Amino acid sequence: MRVPRTYHRLMNANDWAPPLATGSTARAAKEVLLDLRAIGHAYGSRVVVRGLSFSLARGTIGCLLGPSGCGKTTVLRCIAGFEAVAEGEIRLGGQVVASPGVHVPPEKRRIGMVFQDYALFPHLTVAENVAFGLHRMPRMERNARVSELLGVVGLELSAATYPHQLSGGQQQRVALARALAPRPDLLLMDEPFSNLDVDLRERLSLEVREILKSQNATAILVTHDQHEAFAIADEIGIMHGGEIQQWDTAYNLYHKPVNRFVADFVGQGVFLDGKVLNSRQVRIEMGVLTGEIPRDCLAGCDACGKGCSVEVLLRPDDVIHDDASPMQAEVLHKAFRGAEILYTLRLPSGEKVLSMVPSHHNHRIGEAIGIRLEADHVVAFRRSESQP
Repeated sequence: MRVPRTYHRLMNANDWAPPLATGSTARAAKEVLLDLRAIGHAYGSRVVVRGLSFSLARGTIGCLLGPSGCGKTTVLRCIAGFEAVAEGEIRLGGQVVASPGVHVPPEKRRIGMVFQDYALFPHLTVAENVAFGLHRMPRMERNARVSELLGVVGLELSAATYPHQLSGGQQQRVALARALAPRPDLLLMDEPFSNLDVDLRERLSLEVREILKSQNATAILVTHDQHEAFAIADEIGIMHGGEIQQWDTAYNLYHKPVNRFVADFVGQGVFLDGKVLNSRQVRIEMGVLTGEIPRDCLAGCDACGKGCSVEVLLRPDDVIHDDASPMQAEVLHKAFRGAEILYTLRLPSGEKVLSMVPSHHNHRIGEAIGIRLEADHVVAFRRSESQP
């Protein structure tokens, strides 16, 4: 996200309005801080966001997760006030801050920002960067707040250094501390780890979550990396084509996806042909799965759902390596993951499945190995269902 011209005003805590919610609205805001209601946005004739809705409770970390071009950064810019909404409304603390007839400027929304490129001021020290939005605060109070946050992000010994003297991870911590310094009602983070290497990104994701929780911050992260989303967020919205396909916990997104796009996008897995036997069972090549069959799989079938053709999602943890199993599959490919190996296996029919196996079971390509089915959830979709 390009740093907008309003950034300096947005960072100035004393230019911000008082908390938006008052009276009865304030009481409601204790539960819901941010509420997006069917918002839409377009660049000219190109619609980027359509009918998008979600809400976020105070103290909750949310995430917009999706592929490039799905509209997630545009949603973030609308929340921040850098873009106007064409339809719907955005409520912050119970007050409408954006609608076709209302546009509260960014600096009046009490929102903090952490940008993709950190946007630190190179001529200011670490402490001065953190204190940037606090310049009208009494000096002792300002210094105390800066010291507190440098301690929280583990940079108390780097207060007098300059951004170019820090690593990428340290710069990210400074940017986070600066955004949190004025105690914003809401913190927005746009792809904050995209410039970091994989190992640092994973480690920093967990650290950032701990920091946000220690400050009781309400935040929204935008990312295309599901590992970041799962590590940081309490709630995640999967975006595609300018819409939220599912807003849910990481567990439900993985085990209870609402459509094919979410099932394909989250985690790894393959789809196998299946036949619904009844409202609790579906048969695939590897055997019979028992569980709650999603209602859309039964739509159009007879009362018990017999004979309905479905596609069943199998995750790598659903296919267990078992030398004693009579069911055999051929090893087509293997990816070493340290403690585990991700095997791509070919079933007798030619269909492929994935299996995550402890790495001491090191089988060669072309070898036949025993497998068995051990799935706790049935994730199935009607064969006629097309991806959104």
